[in-house]
Order: sequence, then C-alpha cells, then structure tokens
Amino acid sequence: MERLGASDPQTKLTDEQRAGIAEVENRFKAKIAEREVFLKGLMDQARATGNYGELQELQVQLARDLATLNSDREAAKQKIRDAAPGDSGT
Repeated sequence: MERLGASDPQTKLTDEQRAGIAEVENRFKAKIAEREVFLKGLMDQARATGNYGELQELQVQLARDLATLNSDREAAKQKIRDAAPGDSGT
C-alpha cells in the first residue's frame, strides 16, 4: 500500500472541484438510470415474447453502454481533478 501512495500522491481538491465532481456524479447517475430503465423495459418485452436472441443482444448492449458511461464519468472527474484551481474544468 505504501508504494501505491508514493506513485499517486493525494492532491487536495478545492471546494469548486468537489462541487464539479459531485455534479458529474449526479449527471452520470441520471444517465445510467435512464439507460437502465429503457433497456430493461425492452428486455422485459423480449422476455415476455420469448425472443431470447434479442434479450441477449440487449443485455450485451446494456453492459457496453454502462461501461461507456462509467468510463466517460471517470474521464470527466479526472479532467476536473487535473484542472488548476480556479479553472472551470467543465
């Protein structure tokens, strides 16, 4: 654990950066929930009609979309962390 801390020192975040990260979290949480509700509704329809091929495609699409959104969220948060204090980063 000591080596991990040495290679990636913790930086202090400003209140502005914390607020920006919280905003990113909220925005992506909403996007993820919206995507899950939409695709899970389609999955329920596919399951109800016995279309298991489509169900499997929708499951793969959901996993891919969630991975993309999580990656985008982390990139947006890192951009804010990397911004110099006082920069708007968003």
